[in-house]
Amino acid sequence: MSKTILTTERLKLREITPDDHNDLLAIWGDAETMRFYPAPLDEDGVGEWIARNLKRYEQNGHGLWAMILLDEERLVGDCGLTYQDVEGVAELEVGYHLNKAYWGRGLATEAARACMDYAFNQLGRRRITSLIRPENLPSRRVAERNGMRIEKEIMRSGYRHYVYVKESDGSQHA
Repeated sequence: MSKTILTTERLKLREITPDDHNDLLAIWGDAETMRFYPAPLDEDGVGEWIARNLKRYEQNGHGLWAMILLDEERLVGDCGLTYQDVEGVAELEVGYHLNKAYWGRGLATEAARACMDYAFNQLGRRRITSLIRPENLPSRRVAERNGMRIEKEIMRSGYRHYVYVKESDGSQHA
């Protein structure tokens, strides 16, 4: 049984387990879904990705979580909070990946918003980032719908990325 972290109107975000391998492979192994990444992951790559997330849960208390569509009880993506190096600074990033069969339904926006609220209200964070390639218009729209704005452009892994940022105004803290 994995730990549930958040629940929204349509989604449950829970810790990923090795049993999620095949559902995650359908996302991370799909060339179209991963077109803004250096390459899709193969079976071993997904296993390593799951292991990294389990380590993040232990070390940081958070990571990328399984996105479960409540009405289908199906894993449709992942979303969560990870640390990313942004020009030598460890920034907390909200990241999301969605099975392409579920694109266009607002699920990534809903999950990312819940994760940002969690970071502000539960973790007491004052700043959240998202690193997004300029040509990744769907991910940019998710960030912008959630009130994030471009702070700067950086090079990362040989690709240009926008650093989207949202800062807490203090009223979001519980």
